[in-house]
Amino acid sequence: MVSPVKAQREKAAVAPDGGYAWFVLLSCFLVFGLTFGVIKAFGVFYVEIYRYFETTATETSWITSISVGTIHIVAPVATALSARYSHRSVVIMGGLICSLGAITGAFACNLIELYLTVGFLNGFGYALTWTPTVTILGFYFEKKRPVANALSSAGECILTFVLTPLFQLLIDIFSWRGALLILGGLQLNLCVCGMLLRPLNATRDMTHVCEVKAEEEGLSVELLTENSEQSKRNCHEKEELRINEQGTIQMCPKDAEEIPPSTSDSSIRTKRAEPRNKILRYVDYTLITNAEFMVYSMFGIFASLGFFAPALFLVPFARSKGIEEYQAAALMSISAVLDLFGRVIFGWVANLRLVETVKQLTVTVILLGTVLLLGPLASSFFQLAAFSAAYGIVYGATVAIYITMLAELVGVQRLGSALGFFMLIRSSGALLGPPIAGFFIDKTSDYGTGFLMAGGAFIISALFLLLLHKMMHRHQRSTTKNQLDKTGQNFSTADK
Repeated sequence: MVSPVKAQREKAAVAPDGGYAWFVLLSCFLVFGLTFGVIKAFGVFYVEIYRYFETTATETSWITSISVGTIHIVAPVATALSARYSHRSVVIMGGLICSLGAITGAFACNLIELYLTVGFLNGFGYALTWTPTVTILGFYFEKKRPVANALSSAGECILTFVLTPLFQLLIDIFSWRGALLILGGLQLNLCVCGMLLRPLNATRDMTHVCEVKAEEEGLSVELLTENSEQSKRNCHEKEELRINEQGTIQMCPKDAEEIPPSTSDSSIRTKRAEPRNKILRYVDYTLITNAEFMVYSMFGIFASLGFFAPALFLVPFARSKGIEEYQAAALMSISAVLDLFGRVIFGWVANLRLVETVKQLTVTVILLGTVLLLGPLASSFFQLAAFSAAYGIVYGATVAIYITMLAELVGVQRLGSALGFFMLIRSSGALLGPPIAGFFIDKTSDYGTGFLMAGGAFIISALFLLLLHKMMHRHQRSTTKNQLDKTGQNFSTADK
């Protein structure tokens, strides 16, 4: 008979895909909007700061670049802190830091101070809020994970749609300094988002794993959690013999008194592995040995070169074409609306599993690069509106599934560490993307060259997705062949 405690744990180990999960999705929705939505809407501030300090496009773009780069670099730290403390506490702390960064930035006297406040402090806070929220959302959804990721990321679109004209209005009334003060107060809502993140038992109630493969490495790989000692006691009481895929018998470890000294090699290896296991509990650094993950990270580096530059330079590009300020701000709103449709529609398509996620992602990335390469041809408001709409929908289609693709590569239990390392690896692209685009803009005195740089970066990133697709198919064929060989061996043994 199954005990009530065990039944409760087994139930908790399954992603609910409903109930309180929708509140977690709401929290993630708002976090996306108050982090990346603010970054995309910052193009309105860009024009005012550029004029106020009478500087260059490259120097001004470093504000957004430092913020985005800090998000990526600090992401693994956010993952480790969430494992050590809790997702809720880390997100609340991140919200306070975001608010502090925006408020202190309102009193900046030069660009260096803006780099430190709106750039670094804001980016640090964004990392502490966004990374843990996206991670815990992956635990709460399994069957509906693609749709959940798409809906949550839609917060970026809706808040961009709302905040772009709002920022323009606040700047006209209170100047860019007053608008930053109001933004600082608005970002305190990230603390409320953190309070909604109720811990899921499955994230902390993982069982002790005994793997024969680890004996070849001389180490015993364990998934240590707060309840690992209870898991060991259950294992001792049952005294089960387990058979792994290779047919090797595994025995749950006994107490030290029951194991003769001559047969305690595995226990010695386990003790030696304890420092490694403690590190793995917070950061799974073994991901860097995963070839498919590293190829996907290379895609992330080049894609991030183009992710943030278009949103930053769309409003200045329109203003340089003679478009008045509120019409230029409206272009970001048009992009945000179509971005929302792209995320929801293509997230739903990914959830149907009609097409491999990697194929869908490859197509959307190529389309995104093509649209950006054609962007500089637009000159009138209606042409720019068409470009903004096309850019928005393919951008949304791309963003809707790239986290889902990461979960498929490494599994949901390693998603937290994978997301942290993925963000860290692609940080170079995120940090250098806007300044590189700004460099070309300064040299040519044409904002359109920023779109050309971003489009070229996306086309290059698609090549790594094509390589990843081949690697995944090769891995699947190898796995299928091994399973068929094992089945044949089993039948041969049965005939004998």
